[in-house]
Amino acid sequence: MHRRNLLSAALCGTFLLSWQVQAQESSNWPTRQVRMLVGSAPGGGTDAMARAVADRLAPLLKQPVVVENRPGVSNTMAVDITAKSTDGHTMVMGVVTAHAIAPHLLKLGYDNNKDLIPVAFVGSVPNVLVVGNSVPANAVAELVSMAKKNPKHINFASSGTGSTQHIAAEVFKDAAGIEITHVPYKGSAAALVDLVSGQVQMSFDTMPSVIGQIKAGKLRALAVTSPQRNAQLPQVPTMAEAGLASVEISAWYGIYMPASTPKSVQQKVHDEVNKVIAMPETKNRLEAVGAELRPMAQTDFATFHLAEYKRFGDIIRKNNIKLD
Repeated sequence: MHRRNLLSAALCGTFLLSWQVQAQESSNWPTRQVRMLVGSAPGGGTDAMARAVADRLAPLLKQPVVVENRPGVSNTMAVDITAKSTDGHTMVMGVVTAHAIAPHLLKLGYDNNKDLIPVAFVGSVPNVLVVGNSVPANAVAELVSMAKKNPKHINFASSGTGSTQHIAAEVFKDAAGIEITHVPYKGSAAALVDLVSGQVQMSFDTMPSVIGQIKAGKLRALAVTSPQRNAQLPQVPTMAEAGLASVEISAWYGIYMPASTPKSVQQKVHDEVNKVIAMPETKNRLEAVGAELRPMAQTDFATFHLAEYKRFGDIIRKNNIKLD
């Protein structure tokens, strides 16, 4: 009995010491370099969002915040690494493709809604309906009229099956009652080359990818898919203003961490990221490429995450979207 009591006391002491160490580490977090993973290659929209946040976040956390690009599998490779991370210092700049679209199209090695926790919403980038200069349409209604007169003769480009560009066009097709043909590419760069040259007629690309081409006069913007007009293209109407309010699709971004992350650490990251996106330097850097920064309470981000997961799942099933 005496030995049992000693063993019990030792186990309790070990548990208490472990709990105290964990509590101390949480209160002192971060204690070393922080990794911010990105599921796409350098230079893309997610990468730009991550680096703008990481650059300003490091001084607030008093530790380096290193951006690591782990492109592949519809942005989910970086998410997979984060979900399985146990070092307590790994996060991912999540994007709608990875968290609301890919889980409905891919067999993942983690549970998107259980193994990760939404921590800090950063903002969104609207898609833009653009046409090449060879297309004689200056408004959404004119494009729809063209498509109705020539079913399936208008091709739309996307950066790949299941991308926001693809899904936005499918929603547009349903809302407008038209038949247009999908031409998927491996990324936006190749799609834009053919769009500018007239090989394809239209696209719902993201603002950072097309704003340069629009301002250079190589593409014509007919509408943005955000609820309000974008400051970078104030003359371009929203899809709602064009009479198609259901076509509201944006590429959104936010920080996710492993579900095992202590609540105090989540709170710290949430608070500091919100400070970063409120900084004029960050706002100017990201709004220049059409980003709309939007602070959000963590509970609201969690609700938003689940709502977007359901919404895109419904769209994917309705349009029978499948990866090749």
